[in-house]
Amino acid sequence: MTLLMELSVFWGMIHVIFLFLMLFRSRYTKKKTMLIGCIGMGLLMVINGAGLVIFGLEALGKAFLFTCSVPSFLLFYVLSADKRFRFLFTFCLADTTCIWIMAATNLLDYYLGGGKYILMFISRLAAFPLLEYCAYRFLRKPYLMLQDAVKKGWGVFAGMTVLYYVLLVVIVNYPTNITNRPEDVFVCVLVLILMFFNYATVFSALYRQLLLYQRQQSERLLQEQTYSLKIQLENQQYIRKMKHDMKGHAVTLSGLLSAGKMAEASKYLKNMESDLEDAVGQFCANPYINAVVGQYVQRLRGLGAEFQADIQIGDEELPYMELCQILSNGLENICDALVKLPQEMREASVRMKYNKDYLIIRMKNRCQKELQVDRGTLPDSSKGKAGHGFGLLTVKEASERLGGDMVCYTEDGNFILDAMIRLRG
Repeated sequence: MTLLMELSVFWGMIHVIFLFLMLFRSRYTKKKTMLIGCIGMGLLMVINGAGLVIFGLEALGKAFLFTCSVPSFLLFYVLSADKRFRFLFTFCLADTTCIWIMAATNLLDYYLGGGKYILMFISRLAAFPLLEYCAYRFLRKPYLMLQDAVKKGWGVFAGMTVLYYVLLVVIVNYPTNITNRPEDVFVCVLVLILMFFNYATVFSALYRQLLLYQRQQSERLLQEQTYSLKIQLENQQYIRKMKHDMKGHAVTLSGLLSAGKMAEASKYLKNMESDLEDAVGQFCANPYINAVVGQYVQRLRGLGAEFQADIQIGDEELPYMELCQILSNGLENICDALVKLPQEMREASVRMKYNKDYLIIRMKNRCQKELQVDRGTLPDSSKGKAGHGFGLLTVKEASERLGGDMVCYTEDGNFILDAMIRLRG
């Protein structure tokens, strides 16, 4: 009958790997991860299997932390894309959940199955696949999204899972197996129940964080759409004005040509071309970047702001969607900041240039004296307060997606936003 117990232990070890891989994000390809993971965990299973046969379940249970948990932790830590507390929480979550099932089925078999391991084997045979199904069906997708969305605050949850892991190992295996200590069974059952409710509380809190993140993302998206519609409306108004002006130009040119004044008509056309270039703006050869900067230049001129653009790029291929997102949000914040200042203080500039493997973007504007921002922090995102809006977080996220970063700070009465993106190739 001990064969059924040994097989159920191996069954649990196999499935704890599957559970962890569902919640784990590797830094390598799926094929490479599976190959390294299977080889490493296969060796550990052989070692622990030999220990189970030679020394027995009780001795292996006491040494399991060092013969399996620590080596597997080091193996997957090397493979993991997430480090520190996010990885620690995921690892301990998978391990403690499986230890919980093993402890519960062990007690179930001892008290209801007569300790013959038949009930243990059957219950584990069903429990682990059911756990994986529930994890894949309900937990995997939101959990992976949560790891992307929430960068901080995992330390408390990771510390809790580590303590639960140690507590379960100790209460189940020390000084002997829990089935040999009837006086401790009630405490063990209470710990198992408490662990279930605590994990439910943790995931409820994490899910609320995910909903908050999604709501913030939706608000930023809605804000960007509002900005886009506002710009389109301004463009339509500007186009209508140009059409009205063109009628006057057409009348003037028609009069000059009818009078045979070719030289005057040619001069008038050159002046029209110069005026159009000044109005529309030609800041660089890249049509996408030029369009975004041109749109905001019209708004800045409407505010009476002094604006300088120094964009040292050509028509080479660039990730224009993210770049336009960075520029539009940065320039929108500039407009919001300058409108609060007196006319004579409205100054802003945009500079873009290459620096080795990066494209550097600096947006600078005068700001209110009370606005103080240190490097590495973001000012208040509320539109109702002095400073800059939601767009800064969007700029930072877009920069990070392109392998770069964004910092902002105040200096000598100016708000400075520096963004850099890594160039492809």
